[in-house]
Amino acid sequence: MPATAPPFGAAVIRLLLVTAALLGTLLAGAAPASAHAALTGSDPKDGAVVATAPEQVTLTFSEKIALGDDSIRVLEPSGKRSDTGEVRDMSAGGVVKYGVSLHAGLPDGTYTVAWQAVSADSHPISGAFTFSVGAPSKTTVALPEQSAGGGIVGALYGIARYTAYAGFVLLVGGGAFVLACWQRGAGERPLQRLVVRGWITLTASTLVMLLLRAPYTGSGKLADAFDLSGLKAVLDTRAGASLVSRLLLLGAAALFVAVLFGAYAKREDPQEKKDLTFGLALGGGVLAAGIAATWALSEHASTGIQTGLAMPVDILHLLAVATWLGGLAALLVALYRVPDIERGAVRNFSRVAFAGVAVLAATGLYQSWRQVGSWSALTGTAYGRLLLVKIALVTVLVGTAWFSRRWTGRLGERLVPEAEAAATSGERAEERAGEQEAPEAEAEPVTVPEDPARAAQLARQKAAMTTARVKRVRDADPGRLGLRRSVLAEAAVAVVVLAVTTVLTSTEPGRTEEKEAGRSGSATAAVPDRPVDVRVPFDTGGEDGRGTARVELDPGRSGGNALHVWLERPNGRAMDAPELKVAFTNNAKEIGPLPVVPDRIATGHWSADGVQIPMPGTWELEVTVRTSDIDQVTVKKNVKIG
Repeated sequence: MPATAPPFGAAVIRLLLVTAALLGTLLAGAAPASAHAALTGSDPKDGAVVATAPEQVTLTFSEKIALGDDSIRVLEPSGKRSDTGEVRDMSAGGVVKYGVSLHAGLPDGTYTVAWQAVSADSHPISGAFTFSVGAPSKTTVALPEQSAGGGIVGALYGIARYTAYAGFVLLVGGGAFVLACWQRGAGERPLQRLVVRGWITLTASTLVMLLLRAPYTGSGKLADAFDLSGLKAVLDTRAGASLVSRLLLLGAAALFVAVLFGAYAKREDPQEKKDLTFGLALGGGVLAAGIAATWALSEHASTGIQTGLAMPVDILHLLAVATWLGGLAALLVALYRVPDIERGAVRNFSRVAFAGVAVLAATGLYQSWRQVGSWSALTGTAYGRLLLVKIALVTVLVGTAWFSRRWTGRLGERLVPEAEAAATSGERAEERAGEQEAPEAEAEPVTVPEDPARAAQLARQKAAMTTARVKRVRDADPGRLGLRRSVLAEAAVAVVVLAVTTVLTSTEPGRTEEKEAGRSGSATAAVPDRPVDVRVPFDTGGEDGRGTARVELDPGRSGGNALHVWLERPNGRAMDAPELKVAFTNNAKEIGPLPVVPDRIATGHWSADGVQIPMPGTWELEVTVRTSDIDQVTVKKNVKIG
């Protein structure tokens, strides 16, 4: 008995379940996404105690950001606003700084500064810190744990971002498959439905992202998606303009799809079809590049180094991805739903896919260098690790495509010649059976009234029997069976690749993350009249056990020092712990460890006075953090103390 492929529905369901499991594993292990810009300083500093209330609070950022009138809030312990609400741009000489004035006559106590902004690559960022006037108070404002871009709005926005990429891939890749690989496929309903669904998916996702943009970068409340004032503010931003531009381009793309599956599919004259193919390819290419540019002009490619080169490279990268993966989806649909796809179409796609992979490799190499920047960032940052996962998946995808090329070489000129022969022979057998029964019918003539409904039913049954016979013989073809399975495996891996790509677009580039780490690390060197300031990441292994310990030693010289320690979650929020200890060891002089048990003075903030450092030199700083009865870790870092 010849081997047959599993039913389409069951195979897809199984592969989708496997894909969902892989994707869940990937996202569960990924670090929370952070944006491109970061807070690099403030005045007053985080945790500072000042004698008198300052006139203003200023914040300094690593890159340009967008702030609204209510983006910086200064709150008293009771929760009352202490600022005037007017944010002032104080940037000058390459320093990105914003400030807000405070009311006069503020009482003593601990004040909380909460801020929220939009990074240059369109991702929301937020944070909070405290300072005290006179002396720290016993209570501080309890801020919500949810960071900017989180919650249900963030989840819905992330889903819309993913489906937008998927719709773009199906729309562009499906159209390219028809024009470049199988022009006769323009008349096939399954391919038409695939491309139209891609257009619908991309259009709907873009509309959802446009509505969710205001709460995604602002309040985080789903109800604000229908606030017209918020929508108006979004339209004035670069991200909003990109989404509106995408919708306008999709309007033109609807006309392209209508012509492709209307006039083009019905055109029979070879010369006219050739001319129309050229026109559709040119117009479709311009539209596809324009839609891809709406991503390039508003996300990672638009910020950082070499933006003039990075944006066109990003457009080429997106077009190559869509041509390869979208064409793969079109081929998969044709193999399962179209009974007579030609071998030439499969070979044409093989050549197009090879060119797409070549462009993908070249542009991806440049993007990787631009976003990662160093070998250490490739393994030491969240972006670099996700990039390694994507490279591994693409390698698997290319390997699976190699098997598809081998199966293509074993196909005949048409993929179902045996099926056509079987259908023809079946019809002839039915005719012969009818001839044998004819004499008996003449012996006992029976008058049967014509019944149009019955005739239509018999016609449908006959068509169904013929289709089933064709499908049975087609599925027994080992060449087609092997090709279907390999292409189906490619499509499953492609879904995960697209998911990783979506996560990468919302993750801080490795080059930026290393720059910020280097900036923090450079503060550990002994500088006259400047405290030692160092950040040490930790992970106790338990629930909510990951974070960063920021340690400040003031004045950072031998003798008496004031020690401050702040614990932060990955999203920048203050993190509390049942126990925190610090120790200093001079390994060169064999001094220490000198233990310090600081006092907790606020949520996520510990302090100790009179910390004695016997001599200048390189000291090993040990920070022990315990987050539960059994979850504890000790992290170390060398610091220079003058």
